[in-house]
Amino acid sequence: MTKLKLGPLPDDKPVKVTLELPAPLHRDLTAYAEVLAGETGQPVADPVRLIVPMLERFIATDRGFARARKARS
Repeated sequence: MTKLKLGPLPDDKPVKVTLELPAPLHRDLTAYAEVLAGETGQPVADPVRLIVPMLERFIATDRGFARARKARS
């Protein structure tokens, strides 16, 4: 493997992803958005907007992933 003078460039540009959700998962996201709106007193958010914070939270709290990531670096 070649040793380059530059390291990895930061990837700070959002990436657009298109995916299909199973209908039951979409219904669950919609229900979650309604419950969240009730608890926060804010209007019901588009359920799709919940996906990013849910994934971020999932990855941030997955201890197995954290150990594996640490072992790789």
